[in-house]
Amino acid sequence: MNARPWLKIVSVIVGLFLTVPTLVVIPMSFSSSQTFKFPPEGWSLQWYERLFTSPEWSTAILNSLQVGLLTTLLATTLGTAAALGLGMLGTRTRGVATGFLLSPIIIPNILIALVVFSAFLRLSLTGSLIGIALAHTAIALPFVVIAVTARLQGMDASLEKAGTSLGAGPLSVFRKITLPLALPGVLSGAVLAFITSFDEVVIALFLQSPSTLTLPVQMFNSVTVQIDPTISAASSLMVVLVSVPILLAQVIGARRGKAGRQ
Repeated sequence: MNARPWLKIVSVIVGLFLTVPTLVVIPMSFSSSQTFKFPPEGWSLQWYERLFTSPEWSTAILNSLQVGLLTTLLATTLGTAAALGLGMLGTRTRGVATGFLLSPIIIPNILIALVVFSAFLRLSLTGSLIGIALAHTAIALPFVVIAVTARLQGMDASLEKAGTSLGAGPLSVFRKITLPLALPGVLSGAVLAFITSFDEVVIALFLQSPSTLTLPVQMFNSVTVQIDPTISAASSLMVVLVSVPILLAQVIGARRGKAGRQ
């Protein structure tokens, strides 16, 4: 019996189960009602207007973008360097180092938040965007390491040896050979790092201050402290900001793969 039709049906069902609840939020964000109501009785842009004009919401968006971009820069740089370093280690040492670097994926965010809060409290980093970005870097780093390592493992090591034999120094080899070949993995890791930071709420809750609320924290407060329909517009914005980088990465990767086959 051919199992492929059933696999396709299951895949579609799972996809709908994961996406439909999210997509329901988008029509609600254009509702003219003053409460959550689906389907909307009328259409209005009032919640998007409030999202971008209200000081607390606009500040939260700006804070999340600043933290996300700083986290992306730090995690991509450190993760790429770590992935390159792992390739130079022995098998046993590499396994231990890899497990250490990937441990933030396994450890619950609440435990990381408690440890980070205790450490940052002594360093006076709580209540600052830099502190939140540093904490987010720790949980985003594994995704960069995984993406870059996977790319490096598929790279022909003889190319680097050839560059060295022709007189190129380590920096030139990295800049002209290693980095261009590893770039798809680096870009994928950067996208994952930004998404991880932009969507994170637990650590940001511990490190927040009135002036450093991120968008997920503001959304959390709007649900627990008060019922604010602006959260529907904020949720739609997050869906776009998270989905667009992933889709762009997929499109760019598909085009590069098609160009490579030609």
